[in-house]
Amino acid sequence: MASHPAVRHISRCSINPDYFSEESKQTFHLTPWDISMLSAHYIQKGLLFPKPPPATNDNGPSITIIDHLKDSLSRTLFHFLPLAGQLVTHKHEDPPSYSISISLDCKNTPGVEFIHAVADVTTSDILSPIDVPPIVQSFFPLDKAVNHDGHTLPLLAVQVTEILDGIFIACSLNHVVGDGVSYWNFFNSWAEICRTVQGKQDHISRPPILRRWFLDGHGPIINLPFSHHDEFIDRYQPPVVLRERFFHFSPQSVRMLKAKVNAECNTSTISSFQALSALVWRCVTRARRHLPNDRKTSFRFTIDNRSRLSPPLSSHYFGHCVQAGNASATIGELLNHGIGWAALLLHEAVKGHTDSKVRKWLEVWMKSPFIYQLEDFFDPCNVRMGGSCRFDMYGCDFGWGMAEAVRSGSGNKFDGKVFSYPGRQGGSVELEVCLLPESMSVLESDPEFMDAVSPSQIGD
Repeated sequence: MASHPAVRHISRCSINPDYFSEESKQTFHLTPWDISMLSAHYIQKGLLFPKPPPATNDNGPSITIIDHLKDSLSRTLFHFLPLAGQLVTHKHEDPPSYSISISLDCKNTPGVEFIHAVADVTTSDILSPIDVPPIVQSFFPLDKAVNHDGHTLPLLAVQVTEILDGIFIACSLNHVVGDGVSYWNFFNSWAEICRTVQGKQDHISRPPILRRWFLDGHGPIINLPFSHHDEFIDRYQPPVVLRERFFHFSPQSVRMLKAKVNAECNTSTISSFQALSALVWRCVTRARRHLPNDRKTSFRFTIDNRSRLSPPLSSHYFGHCVQAGNASATIGELLNHGIGWAALLLHEAVKGHTDSKVRKWLEVWMKSPFIYQLEDFFDPCNVRMGGSCRFDMYGCDFGWGMAEAVRSGSGNKFDGKVFSYPGRQGGSVELEVCLLPESMSVLESDPEFMDAVSPSQIGD
């Protein structure tokens, strides 16, 4: 995607950990969860902050802010060393083998790319339009890069864009290196160090656990059944133009939705997330007119494996550690039953994601390794939910207060992709919905869906 003409790059540099022994060289091996993401896009998330207060020195606030962000990023990378490395493929002829790992060598490390940019737009220009404006995509580096590109591109790139009344901090993180939990742990740790008085020891609240977890008897080196990356990399791009829009759900709306589905099912165990997901699944499916009732539709959502394993992994585990949960029905079944019926399907899918299921997936993968392809996710009957309302996005305080909003880049988006985020108000939820224009128009006229959307925030 071409850069928006209103965004101008001022400078570009590489940031490395503030301390790393010149003699040191480290290898971080990859798990099946990591490797399976090689053909997907980077994670692209960013936060929009109000304009930081003016600095008191003679260098000017712009220079002070940017330099301080660079310095604190370097100090943060000391804790997150894999982000400064690069992917390396290891091939051997006798016996034949093909494996991929993260290599960190301070003498040759690419470091983290840091871009300083400016844009003559305001916060209102970004947040007021009903649809996400195209300029937002230009706030994110490494657009359309797939994770395997981490062999030649940085594993993490940061772009700080100063706008007229604010500042947007965006990160593009290689999805092989980490998942959403890892991403927001890094982002929060950077913010924590940034707001710490310089010179104090850089303790962080959630130090990452960098050692990768492997199934007993497997790893740390996984031999893949490939001889060249062309065998598993597909740079698929959706052949359609999508509309992308945020919908806001107040704490009261979320509570009412949860109460409704639990009452329909005569239970109290269905969660807010499952209730909201059921609403999205039904309403998006209904908005896709002309789909036959006998076609199968699926709702796929991300499940964090850390807490599912026995014993569980720490929430500080740094890596890709998620799998997809899945609920399916025919379109006729989904639309002819109530929302509680759909929510119960999702509840059972979450309940069934146990330690044994996680381990079975890993055992099957080890026998027949595969790489997810973006084209496989694109199905006109399915909905896929990413992100999480539990991520501490609005806790990322760089010393300027709470962010105004979260936004995402173009990575991993297709018709039917939905991202969930916590709202600024505790207990509220924001959903970023990506749909074909005609389907979005129908969704915007769906009474069941729009009645749940917070009226005061429609179009904000």
